[in-house]
Amino acid sequence: MPRSLYGRAALILLVPVVTIQLVVSVVFIQRLYEGVTRQMTQNVLLELRFILSEIEKSPDRAAAQQVITRLAAPLALQMQLPADREVADDRRFYDLSGRVMLETLKQGLPGVRAVDLVQSPRLVHMLVTTPYGDLSIVFPRRRVSAANPHQLLVLMVFTSILMTVIAYLFLRNQLRPIKKLGEASEAFGKGQVVPYQPSGAIEVRAAGTSFLAMRARIERQIEQRTMMLSGVSHDLRTPLTRLRLGLSMLDNSPEIGELMRDVDDMERLIDGFLDFARSQADDEMSEVDPVALAREVVAKAQRAGGNILLGDVRGMENRQKVRLRAAAVERALENLVNNALRYGSRAELGVALQGRSLRYTVEDDGPGIPPDRREEALKPFSRLEPARNQNKGTGVGLGLAIAADIARAHGGILCLGSSERLGGLRADLVLAR
Repeated sequence: MPRSLYGRAALILLVPVVTIQLVVSVVFIQRLYEGVTRQMTQNVLLELRFILSEIEKSPDRAAAQQVITRLAAPLALQMQLPADREVADDRRFYDLSGRVMLETLKQGLPGVRAVDLVQSPRLVHMLVTTPYGDLSIVFPRRRVSAANPHQLLVLMVFTSILMTVIAYLFLRNQLRPIKKLGEASEAFGKGQVVPYQPSGAIEVRAAGTSFLAMRARIERQIEQRTMMLSGVSHDLRTPLTRLRLGLSMLDNSPEIGELMRDVDDMERLIDGFLDFARSQADDEMSEVDPVALAREVVAKAQRAGGNILLGDVRGMENRQKVRLRAAAVERALENLVNNALRYGSRAELGVALQGRSLRYTVEDDGPGIPPDRREEALKPFSRLEPARNQNKGTGVGLGLAIAADIARAHGGILCLGSSERLGGLRADLVLAR
């Protein structure tokens, strides 16, 4: 079966039309056409029986010839007694009416020896046994077959094609609103809001209205979450600043150092909150060079002292530009690179354009993440320190979650695996084009 709705709808339309045409054609040929042929042949049989009966009543062949001369012309028949040529039963295999005519002639006229329908398609050649020899009879085929029977079939086929084209146009108009709804849904799944106005049938309009309501609710929830996280994070900075200032004015002691580290951890947590809130910010989509974006992320990490290189660049020979949110993707790559450099000594960032997706790959030589804990690592505030190198410091557990959130906003996904070249973690940020 076709996978698309358009193909299935076309199939639902064509199957009944073709079935009806086949059934009507078979019924017409087998019933109506054969019945008309049989009736017309029986009318000719009445004339032939009358002539043969008059010939049998004739005392000699000369009288029989007079009967033929008197009756043949008014009845539009060509007769020859005795027959001047041999006739054999013959008809074309596709001549369906000829089969019915042969059966009717032989059943209604026992003296028929042969009927030839091949010598001349427009004439019927018969050979009939009489007391004075074989009688050759020739008459037009149209007298025993319906004239131009193919016209009905041609009209049926032409009408079917015409109605199929008209139905195709109507079907396309009915499916266009569904296609627009699907495009709007796909775009929203990639983080894009395209104009959409419900149209089409009542059911399609209802689905479109429900989609708009759902999209509005999701946008409000994202906006409320962003505002809440931004507000909370911003409000926490003021007391933290006062706390840091108060601690700096106290005497240096081990307890003060512990409290200052707690303040630093809280500031990192707030920064993570802000990054997480900004990951869904509605910055505009724009045409971006993926390779230039990757180079910028690598250069920024190198300036900060990180051992990172730009790795393989595939599918970017023509330097195609991709439509995405540059700031959000850059933030996601920075999180992945910082995560790699925190738990490993070196890292690589690769770029690949494959079909309808853009893939950024960040690999490191760190301890990696066990396969059974990779899904957990993508959750917010998840820390897998026992599985990682704690000598490199700790994070707030939002780096991978922010990257995954940005990937989903672009209709993509963040996949974690093992690096075959460096031996550590491999993070693939896949973005839909």
